[in-house]
Amino acid sequence: MSIESVFLIGGSGFLGLHLIQKFWEVEPRPEIHVFDIRPLPDRISNYFTFDPAKIQCHVGDLSSKEDVSKAIQESHPTVIVHSASPMHGMARAIYEKVNIQGTRNLINCAKEAHVKYLVYTSSAGVIFNGQDLHNADESWPIPEVPMDAYNETKALAEEMVLKANSDSEEFYTVALRPAGIFGPGDRQLVPGLRQVLKNKQTKFQVGNNDNLFDWTYAGNVADSHVLAAEKLLDSTTRDSVAGEKFFITNDAPTYFWNLARTVWKADGHVDKFNFVLNRPVAIAVGYLSEFFCGLVGKEAGLTPFRVKVVCAYRYHNIAKAKKLLGYKPNVDLEQGIRYTLDWMDETDKWEKQ
Repeated sequence: MSIESVFLIGGSGFLGLHLIQKFWEVEPRPEIHVFDIRPLPDRISNYFTFDPAKIQCHVGDLSSKEDVSKAIQESHPTVIVHSASPMHGMARAIYEKVNIQGTRNLINCAKEAHVKYLVYTSSAGVIFNGQDLHNADESWPIPEVPMDAYNETKALAEEMVLKANSDSEEFYTVALRPAGIFGPGDRQLVPGLRQVLKNKQTKFQVGNNDNLFDWTYAGNVADSHVLAAEKLLDSTTRDSVAGEKFFITNDAPTYFWNLARTVWKADGHVDKFNFVLNRPVAIAVGYLSEFFCGLVGKEAGLTPFRVKVVCAYRYHNIAKAKKLLGYKPNVDLEQGIRYTLDWMDETDKWEKQ
């Protein structure tokens, strides 16, 4: 069964644009509908080859039954891909509205409209609470005490999606758990690293850089969503993937600070030495930073939370995704960084015009 129409929740966002691109490349090409709180950007990077004029956009609130039901009725999707989620660092109420209320509303609306297939973008962070993750696979439990509101609400949404999977209702779901996403459209990771370079702070290193960490190129993450949708629609593979969760990475764990240095090297900068702040000292400094910044009403640059993230081992086993989805990362980390930096340079030119 081919994908005749795909309904991309959050399609105007960072990962959403990569999802549009990858579904655009599917043959035969499906009708692509985007649902988001905002329309597609006015300018689309040259990295993306899809024609924005041929993408049908529906602007609305994911937590609104009226908005979602209306858009589903207009798009008649074969499959729904739900990648909408606020960025890290926002208020808990926003995560609850989008990740929990929005996901619950989407499931209900999809079932009412008799849409049979739903692919959900979860997060590898749902199993992380500050402890080390060595080659973690899907058997690892979700911790009772979550790391933050973002991952707590992503975990609850994932649980809802997987529990909604039902043969009797003919409603089939998959949850994908990407780790450390970056790529063109990224407004946090690589731009943040380039800002560190501009601020001449590259010599400062938190942790000993002996912890392996997973990063994932956004185009590879989008590939996994296409594969999941195709496996759900195929009656010969559906039973093996429906109701399942899959870690998605670049399958290339690297020492945490190596990614940053690859970014800086691509911009022509290599440090001859580093000032290292080990984990216990960094956590202590983080608490002090939070305290004193709180007194003056500023956001702390270094926090215990950030230290724990930077210093933890966090790499995953993607054997399940390889075997059942046929997933493999098509773009390696270095090439992905180059694509991202080229996109940033292109964006800078736009903004200066």
